[in-house]
Amino acid sequence: MNAARLYTPQVLAAAVALARFPMAEELSLRGEARSASCGSTLAIGLALDDEGAVDRIGLSAQACAIGQASAAVFAQGAAGRSAAQIAASAQAIRGWLRDEGDMPDWPGLELLEPARAFPARHGAILLAWDAAVRALANREG
Repeated sequence: MNAARLYTPQVLAAAVALARFPMAEELSLRGEARSASCGSTLAIGLALDDEGAVDRIGLSAQACAIGQASAAVFAQGAAGRSAAQIAASAQAIRGWLRDEGDMPDWPGLELLEPARAFPARHGAILLAWDAAVRALANREG
């Protein structure tokens, strides 16, 4: 499989969409993740609603286009999800990337399907989920 199939115009557009989710000081729940396979990094800031679900999100990524596109997919689908739902989605995506399950139910995830054939990109795909799980584990209560 060649990189042209991986870095489609849709993936590149999603990577650019990450700019709609800037990091802000008031996003006090913070987490970070790093891909061991490619060195990409991502920092996340979250604010929760009164029920403890994600209300607002900010991201700062030093990642390849796949990592950035994946982070945008995460950000666009995270609102209203609880810590447990995000953790379950992270595990389901891990399994899906290893061909151990169906594509999880997360809006836009199909955009990343071609990257499953590139194991070196799997860590970049998971950056936002991993950082969010860490951020949510840091909350009080």
